Amino acid sequence: MRYPAIVPFLQLLLCLAPLSPGAAYAGESAGVRVETLLSADASWNGQVLPVYPEGQPRITILRIQIAPGTRLPMHKHPVINAGVLLGGELTVVAEDGATLRLKAGDALVELVDTWHYGRNDGDVPADIVVFYAGTADQAITVTRATPH
Repeated sequence: MRYPAIVPFLQLLLCLAPLSPGAAYAGESAGVRVETLLSADASWNGQVLPVYPEGQPRITILRIQIAPGTRLPMHKHPVINAGVLLGGELTVVAEDGATLRLKAGDALVELVDTWHYGRNDGDVPADIVVFYAGTADQAITVTRATPH
């Protein structure tokens, strides 16, 4: 089985996940640096995150690459999710007009149950890793049907 290049990075994240922000990591003296990219209880627009649903937990991690000039369809996420933009730039626009502009290295807690879309206004692909925390019977993304 061939693993994508992101797997070692994700394995490291899973090993470090139990650390609370500011907690000392025993391996720091061995050359390990821990940096909190984001710690939040609200999405980027300030909306407080919902309580986790009952059911069998399911974590999904996607690496999404969006070509320059591409606009994603209007969609929403019924589950809590967060991401890190690895490269490029990305603009996220909520249905109410609230806008977030991301550049490489930025982390965000995405909107939950709020219609929005993303677009790449840059000239290189936007490369983002997104972590979804839902349940086994729950969709992670719902796309709005377009009018006929």
